Amino acid sequence: MLGKLDWSAIPIDQPIPLVAAAVVLVAILGVLGWALVKGYMPYLWSEWITSVDHKRIGVMYVLLASVMLLRGGSDAIMMRAQQAIAYQSNGYLPPEHFNQIFSAHGTIMIFFVAMPFVIGLMNLVVPLQLGVRDVAFPTLNSVGFWLTATGALLVNVSLVIGEFARTGWLPFPPLSELTYSPGVGVDYYLWSLLISGVGTLVAGINLVTTVLKLRTRGMTYLRMPMFCWTTLASNLLIIAAFPILTATLTMLMLDRYFGFHFFTNEAGGNMMMFMNLIWAWGHPEVYILVLPAFGIFSEVVSTFSSKSLFGYRSMVLATMAICVISFMVWLHHFFTMGAGPEVNAIFGIASMIIAVPTGVKIYNWLFTMYGGKVRFTTPMLWAIGFMVTFMLGGLTGVLLAVPPADFVLHNSLFLVAHFHNVIIGGVLFGAFAGYTYWFPKAFGFRLHEGLGKAAFWFTLVGFYVTFVPLYAAGLLGMTRRMQHYDVAAWRPWMIVAGIGTILLTVAIVFQVLQLAVSIRHRAQLRDTTGDPWDGRSLEWATSSPPPAFNFAISPDVRGEDAYWDMKGHAKQRLLEPKEPEYRDIEMPRNSPTGFVCAFFAAVMGFALIWHIWWMVALGGIGAFATFVVFAWRDHDEYIIPAAEVARIDRANIEERRKLVSLAGSP
Repeated sequence: MLGKLDWSAIPIDQPIPLVAAAVVLVAILGVLGWALVKGYMPYLWSEWITSVDHKRIGVMYVLLASVMLLRGGSDAIMMRAQQAIAYQSNGYLPPEHFNQIFSAHGTIMIFFVAMPFVIGLMNLVVPLQLGVRDVAFPTLNSVGFWLTATGALLVNVSLVIGEFARTGWLPFPPLSELTYSPGVGVDYYLWSLLISGVGTLVAGINLVTTVLKLRTRGMTYLRMPMFCWTTLASNLLIIAAFPILTATLTMLMLDRYFGFHFFTNEAGGNMMMFMNLIWAWGHPEVYILVLPAFGIFSEVVSTFSSKSLFGYRSMVLATMAICVISFMVWLHHFFTMGAGPEVNAIFGIASMIIAVPTGVKIYNWLFTMYGGKVRFTTPMLWAIGFMVTFMLGGLTGVLLAVPPADFVLHNSLFLVAHFHNVIIGGVLFGAFAGYTYWFPKAFGFRLHEGLGKAAFWFTLVGFYVTFVPLYAAGLLGMTRRMQHYDVAAWRPWMIVAGIGTILLTVAIVFQVLQLAVSIRHRAQLRDTTGDPWDGRSLEWATSSPPPAFNFAISPDVRGEDAYWDMKGHAKQRLLEPKEPEYRDIEMPRNSPTGFVCAFFAAVMGFALIWHIWWMVALGGIGAFATFVVFAWRDHDEYIIPAAEVARIDRANIEERRKLVSLAGSP
């Protein structure tokens, strides 16, 4: 009846996961109870859970990423604390629990923090920058988000029912095969990623179609903001790479469930095929994450330097060059597999070449700042911190691209330090910059500047104190994923890294405090102009937060910095008494399809993990029936009357009139 599920699945003898789960459960019940008491449930259902508005879906992606950042960050704190005290002792984490923690930390941070954060920002901003009303497939957008949330839910369920994988964030065979991982940990990993991977692929198709097909009048390819270009490149990579991940994990699933032995050497398979396939996805994944961050930095540096982006066309070329070359370097992840010096040399050179277009971008950002009126706001600090930190990560990456050096360092903490150098310095700094930069657009008020700067400085210093010691320990020969160790020379570096983790924890506290204080003082921080930073692209041309239809009249773009050009001629236009001819606007109607599908996907995923076959059938039928109902619905749009559009737009124009005298000159 319940497959492999019984009471032994609850880790009663492990207080840490039980306490963590109790805290999470109390927090969830507290939020639900608060919403019920305040009468917010109908509002949450109609305005958020069933919403197909790209802006609200973008906000929900970022909220999901932020919550999972707290979970993944907790795992990191536990790991650093364990290694700081586990010299000639077992520390406080038993080996099987430590192995689950580092596996969950990597999985969560890549798939459920970094990915939702950048996809959320792309959802929120790209249609606004393109001057359109929504993404190409609004309901599919909702489905993509809720499937991602389903994957995150399954990872968290593993905390209290069963276990998570002990294989690392990539489940390499033979360790992940049934013989060496007979529990349900790897199954939790597989179904979490298979379900959320469908959501990511759907989001990628949606955003590529939006950029290619839904631009406003005059928005040619070479007038698109740089964030739209990097969104296009990143999502092209998603469309090309994520099917590889899905196919690889499906083959591993077939190995575990049906004994296919795709990756079992002794049964005719080849585990090196898994290595090739997983890294054919894995290395483009780094650029799927970092390319949107490059776009965010381009927007931030240009806006806060009050200058057009230097070398716009070379930036476009560099973006697309990275998009292509990132698919040609996967083998540098396992130079030691014995492919031979010729193959290693080719992949080593390709890995070094990718530093060239990245260097072009760094120089262009610096030249954009040169001679500009630079304002050192919080988003700008994140951008400058990124340039310094990412260059260090890039240089160590070039070192690892040399096969002889990689033979020595490839499985050491040096590699761990390099990876975090790139992902935190590039992706996380970019996500925080974009979050601070576009927060006023999403909610109509700015974040507290002082607390934002405190969070930045603690993050920057905490990052170096945490990860520079890992470079040193790696050069001294310390391998990664060690539950305890006996080498005295490594211990000081682990203690310093533990102190750095404390600084990073303080930074997270400041981030939370910044949001709480900003909400409390939102009246003083409110932005009535829609353009708090004196921006240059079209998202700043509409009110904050934007109305459901984004733009009352579709913008007419005539240059690279569309809104900056408009502001240059604003006084003349605003003095004209003529009002545009407003029309009724059709918008997509809200739909529970995404949420209901995700519910049945969660039921089916949980049942597949525990081999509860009747529940698998129930979940599959429910998901299929939901799509049938959605396909047959009669009313999928609603009309916003022209009078309502005019009322909202007149209020926006009135605020813009006050802004005209403050607008900068081009």
